[in-house]
Amino acid sequence: MGDTLVQVERRGGTAVVTLDSPHNRNALSTALLEQLHAAVTAVTTDPAVHVMVLTATGPVFCSGADLKEARSGAAAAAHLLPEILTLLLESPRPVVARVNGAARAGGLGLIAACDLAVGLAGATFGFSEVRIGVAPAVIAVTCLRRMDPRAARELFLTGEPFDGVRAREAGLLDRAVAEGALDETVDGLVRLLRLGAPEALAVTKQLLRDVPGAGVAEDFRRMAAVSAERFGSAEAQEGIAALLAKRPAAWVPQAG
Repeated sequence: MGDTLVQVERRGGTAVVTLDSPHNRNALSTALLEQLHAAVTAVTTDPAVHVMVLTATGPVFCSGADLKEARSGAAAAAHLLPEILTLLLESPRPVVARVNGAARAGGLGLIAACDLAVGLAGATFGFSEVRIGVAPAVIAVTCLRRMDPRAARELFLTGEPFDGVRAREAGLLDRAVAEGALDETVDGLVRLLRLGAPEALAVTKQLLRDVPGAGVAEDFRRMAAVSAERFGSAEAQEGIAALLAKRPAAWVPQAG
């Protein structure tokens, strides 16, 4: 049996997926990617999970590819990282990145694939690929969907390290906080997400990917259909009834 490099903890309707390979700064080795793929697949298909949190142990969130493995010719299977990023992007459950420390290269791709990202203001980040003769190719798919294009151009091309404040300004992070505020901020976002109806959150994630589309008229046509479907759904009937009755909706976690 190999080492467990990815931990999954259930906290009510929240699943916390933790990269747990601090000995190599949570590098994306084949073993870690295989375990992360299995964990994310299980969590994103579990109807009991309403929100997923992605984080890591140690002072580094993720250092990117396992370069020792790559140099030995035993690089991770090429399909694993794209599949994991796709699972995160297309997860019907909201995904929050709890970025506990520094991140480089592929680690930034993981952050960008999440719906919301909270990181440390003093942590360092970097698209270091060009400095070792490669390119941020796979992670460009998630990062360029999230980041300001001008900031991405500069940071991709220079490989210059930057802090959490710059990461927030560039669009990679949503919040850049002091170390003592990391858990409080993430927990606050999770609480807000738990107030949303699960199916409605999934539909909202989909429309965030789909709009804007080919044109305004087509977007209105498709979104009118989505709106009509949601107003006719059982979730909407429960949500409206709860609002009128001034009570929590059925999906809202009970206090205590």
